[in-house]
Amino acid sequence: MNSDILNISTFFCVCSPGFLRFVNVLSHLSADERKAFLQFTTGCSSLPPGGLANLHPRLTVVRKVDGNDYSYPSVNTCVHYLKLPEYSSEEILRHRLMAATREKGFHLN
Repeated sequence: MNSDILNISTFFCVCSPGFLRFVNVLSHLSADERKAFLQFTTGCSSLPPGGLANLHPRLTVVRKVDGNDYSYPSVNTCVHYLKLPEYSSEEILRHRLMAATREKGFHLN
């Protein structure tokens, strides 16, 4: 995943284990799972013409500081902001991410 089309901050860098797990999980998603991930993170069901490089604002991935293996990712869809716990394995990351993408609705917390 090209870092010039993605913002990475708050304890994640392109070489951090948590970010590398995230990229590996994303790269192995099916087309339907990618669509669900996009809907979850942006509120849109498709990318703009030109793909992820033309998504504005860019997708920002930050480490969910208080997260752990039992936490789920959360998002701010208006600004394409994904808060991702640093899971201990790709299996846990994939399970939590896919569970989160299946949830529908809007909740204030």
